[in-house]
Amino acid sequence: MSEQILRSCADGVCELRFNRPEKRNAITHQMYQALAAHLHAALADETVRVVLLSGAGAGFSAGNDLNDFLSGPEFTRAHPVMDVLRTLATFDKPLVAAVHGPTIGIGVTLLLHCDLVVAAQGTQLIMPFVALGLVPEAGSSLLLPRLVGPQRAAELLLLGEPLDAARAAELGLVNRVVEADKVLDEARTLAQRLARQPAEALRATKRLLRGDAAELLARIEAEAEVFGARLKSQEFRAQVRAVLAKGRG
Repeated sequence: MSEQILRSCADGVCELRFNRPEKRNAITHQMYQALAAHLHAALADETVRVVLLSGAGAGFSAGNDLNDFLSGPEFTRAHPVMDVLRTLATFDKPLVAAVHGPTIGIGVTLLLHCDLVVAAQGTQLIMPFVALGLVPEAGSSLLLPRLVGPQRAAELLLLGEPLDAARAAELGLVNRVVEADKVLDEARTLAQRLARQPAEALRATKRLLRGDAAELLARIEAEAEVFGARLKSQEFRAQVRAVLAKGRG
């Protein structure tokens, strides 16, 4: 099996790329472990000034692998996804994302932790947590209303309304929308521009923009408690079985 999180670093930019295109980059337990390790390594490496997230194949990420959540290790606060989320919430180096195609669930909510997001034309952002019998995660129940307002956040989270790239830009979820074949180049250009900025000033400014991370970390933990309970519910299992059956049909 090839590496499902690819890492490459050059000129101060460390690119982490979801590489499970045959499953639309749905994220598994093992992928979260790898992503957390790469994020920690990027923080510890003084030559890394910026981290760029991207995805191989037809889309950035289809979110969590539902089969993995049904058959994998029990979800607890020790699950590697929690390591990823806590790290993103306190990450003090700039994060850039290049997003394209269907981007679902945590593929969307992790963008709320990125400083700059470039989206390809044709991108669709969807947060179908309620439709799956779940609740939002990654601190999105706090960050999304702050960004787009409570009513729009309710529409996106309660109804799972999809957003195209242009609407996402209007709402402030993405910075730029470009042609599909230019999305990665544009994101790399922005990442390289950031990497050339004075490193200490860059990180200090990011900390000021984010403010105190304690409230965000507390919300991530509160969401995780409810999310874990929902994973054990009959409602969630019934909804997932229906989704998986539809996918096989």
